[in-house]
Amino acid sequence: MLTAAYTGHRTIDVIEAEPQPPAAGQVRIRVAYVGLCGTDLHILHGSMDARVQTPLVFGHEMSGTVDALGEGVVGWEVGQPVTVMPLAWDGTCPACLAGNEHICQNLDFIGIDSPGALQAFWNVPADVLVALPDGVALDAAALVEPVAVAVHDVRRAEITGGEKAVVIGGGPIGVLIATVARAFGAEVAVIELDPARRAQIAGLGFATLDPRETDQVAWVEEWTGGAGADVVFEVSGAAQAVLGATSLAKVRGTLVVVAIHPTPREIDLKRVFWRELRILGARVYRRTDFERAVELVADGTIPSDLLITKIVPLAETQAAFEDLEAGRAMKVLVDVQVGQEASA
Repeated sequence: MLTAAYTGHRTIDVIEAEPQPPAAGQVRIRVAYVGLCGTDLHILHGSMDARVQTPLVFGHEMSGTVDALGEGVVGWEVGQPVTVMPLAWDGTCPACLAGNEHICQNLDFIGIDSPGALQAFWNVPADVLVALPDGVALDAAALVEPVAVAVHDVRRAEITGGEKAVVIGGGPIGVLIATVARAFGAEVAVIELDPARRAQIAGLGFATLDPRETDQVAWVEEWTGGAGADVVFEVSGAAQAVLGATSLAKVRGTLVVVAIHPTPREIDLKRVFWRELRILGARVYRRTDFERAVELVADGTIPSDLLITKIVPLAETQAAFEDLEAGRAMKVLVDVQVGQEASA
């Protein structure tokens, strides 16, 4: 079978490998689609070289069907559509013992710390499988993992109906957070620099603004009747966005840090003090977030057609990242099975 592996130096190679039977307690998945994301870009850029082992078959946003069951696995059937919640925790660290297994201090993020989904057949522990309803398109189902990120972010913010939320950054996760927040009853505005993305987001019914053309603080104050936003999600990863984010929140409002910031950022702590703001980190997800994400994809709440810009074969994975880096795509999926026949 063919796999796509990060081999260092901003390079992805297509490598032949032999499918392996699932070990006891494992399930082998016939992978259908894999989504490429910002974390994968961090891997490609070498930002995670101290963490990953090369060659690394990566990828953690995926969909597929059960292909084979390892010894002792029950409750799953060959041919069943599934996705994977790619977290394996040790269950013994202080975080796990406190009930925060999803951010285990020794977390194995499958697809980063161990092999991922960019391969025709993928063996994973049975307990990370998440069932998909019959009839859900597998390309759309590859969005479940990033939707689960958005669900977790919105739940961390404790958004309630009627609140107003500002999302800074209109990339895939920003759009998903806006969509999920609206599904939870919030009114949402999105701050985004790229005009094409703003047009797409406005087409989904969200208020949008370009902070280079509009005073974002004045705009949010007018939008909220002078109060400020109940919740601000920082999704852009930009230093200037972090510095300005606290100015958008109301008294005792909440700032949720979603983006991965590779270096320390300046933040207006006087504003945090003056308005008694709450700053929260939001990382990955719990299983309940994944289950809710499946529902949102299945019922059409998630705008899959907008988010999925293109689908490419495994052999074009490197080129797909070039499209993402250049801003030519919102979300690219890899069709893992295309071209596999030639390698059989």
